[in-house]
Amino acid sequence: MQNAVAITAPLRGLPLTECTIPSLLTRQAEQYGPKTLLRIGESTLSYAQVRDLAAGTAEILQANGISHGDKVAILSENRLELLQIILGCAWMGAVAVPLNAALQGAQLHHALEDSNSQILAVESDLLSRLESVTPPPALEQVWCLGPVTEPSVDGYDVRTMPPITGSVPAGDVAPGDTAALLYTSGTTGVSKGVCCPHAQFYWWGISVTEQLEITEDDTLFTVLPLFHTNALNAFVQALVAGATMVVGQRFSASRFWDQLKESKATITYLLGAMINILWSRDPDPLEREHSARIALSPATPATLAAPFCERFGIQLIDGFGSTETNSVLTSAPDAPRPGYLGQTQPDYEAIVVDEHDAPVPDGTPGELLLRSRVPYAFATGYYGMPDKTTEAWRNLWFHTGDRVIREPDGWFRFVDRMKDVIRRRGENISSFEVEQVIGLHPAVETVAAYPVPSEMAEDEVMVAIVAKAGAGLTPQDIIEHCHGRLTKFAVPRFIDIVADLPKTENGKIRKVVLRERGRTPSTWDRESDKAVMLDGRSLHDAALMIRQPFGGSVAGSRLSQRGHTPTVVEE
Repeated sequence: MQNAVAITAPLRGLPLTECTIPSLLTRQAEQYGPKTLLRIGESTLSYAQVRDLAAGTAEILQANGISHGDKVAILSENRLELLQIILGCAWMGAVAVPLNAALQGAQLHHALEDSNSQILAVESDLLSRLESVTPPPALEQVWCLGPVTEPSVDGYDVRTMPPITGSVPAGDVAPGDTAALLYTSGTTGVSKGVCCPHAQFYWWGISVTEQLEITEDDTLFTVLPLFHTNALNAFVQALVAGATMVVGQRFSASRFWDQLKESKATITYLLGAMINILWSRDPDPLEREHSARIALSPATPATLAAPFCERFGIQLIDGFGSTETNSVLTSAPDAPRPGYLGQTQPDYEAIVVDEHDAPVPDGTPGELLLRSRVPYAFATGYYGMPDKTTEAWRNLWFHTGDRVIREPDGWFRFVDRMKDVIRRRGENISSFEVEQVIGLHPAVETVAAYPVPSEMAEDEVMVAIVAKAGAGLTPQDIIEHCHGRLTKFAVPRFIDIVADLPKTENGKIRKVVLRERGRTPSTWDRESDKAVMLDGRSLHDAALMIRQPFGGSVAGSRLSQRGHTPTVVEE
């Protein structure tokens, strides 16, 4: 059974050769001209102005030696120049490489060298990151975005970004040409550059426009970063639908409702952890003064879907997509089912398989495999990694690495990442479900569940928890919270209250580090119902004193979801 869509996107059915970013910019500029397409920072641009900005930026790139297929990296938070360079590259057929603004050191060097970027555009506040990065061989110039007193770094040709002085016609761009390299998080190895073709962006626009029923009367608002697929594709949704896009700075729980109200948005974009953060805050008079009716919110906790809508007046729509794929699974706004990813969108196929890629019966957990019915709606592979590409796309299906269940009526339910499944006493336990339950405790800021070896030659459930600032959280509090909310065999045996969790530069928890670390001197064991003593202190006292985080800010909240996730700050 497939999900019926309530509307058909006006641009559905374009000839394949017109499913490119330059063609979309040109077509919609002719259709909507002076209508506002984009508001970001202090800038407001019409459809025609965005098209002209892309053409003018392409002229700058060509004048500085960039040709069709060349790579241009951008290291920046949300600002106009980030999207400007992405669109300029697309206009002429170059490849944009938007990098996570948290990258530094070895991770930054890897992305620059692996992508063979010839130009790096970097926000002035982030320019100092290059001081600890050896210049990659292909990198010829560094463009500084924003004011800087002395734009120089040893070993780099640093200059301010050139101004627009002209424009060039749209290049000869094919729908299968790579528009952007988007780097994955690299939780278990080096980050991989996902080759996202032009038509993939078109299909993101079509699929989500129909999923959320976006029309030209809508305004979309996001605080997610434009260097990730979520916000970048939200821009294409606005473009395809003839709507308006408003881009804010990074997520701040204390400012979100004010920003949403000011944007006059009808549609917004949230992630599961953002839902938890907003829900846990004290009531705010502004939280009902917005005009948003719906939010695309992957990884929404099922127990919060209805209460969140009732409190804030925004309906949450879950779904499934990734940088490598598209908006494949969704639920319709008029028929949500909390706790489920959704049904298959008409342009895609989804199956659940065993370890041999053989389909399993409905109701049986297995790996989610996806493929597209239309050309170039998925990424074309990992840049420079044919072995990883072959592995991920083997048997002509993209292997998501996610463990799901397909119900007989065609609805898919997420169980866990394949590598995060915990097997205890003959039962398979979803670390995702354990995290969802514990994450609802009002004193919990972040939680990770993972397996550790047991005396029974299987797994025991262990969780590492970061408590909210000032919260007097104890392991016994967690156990009491779990009773009645988790099956008995899923209640954690081991609990570690820590200062922070190991994360990638994208804010994803590195569970491989936690699994390798296992139990520590501060780990509490439920079966003995006591904390291991650390330097004569109880677990709770020791946890409050430990300040040796694995990375990131102890005060910051990080988002974690399926796919690739940004760092988010709660203030």
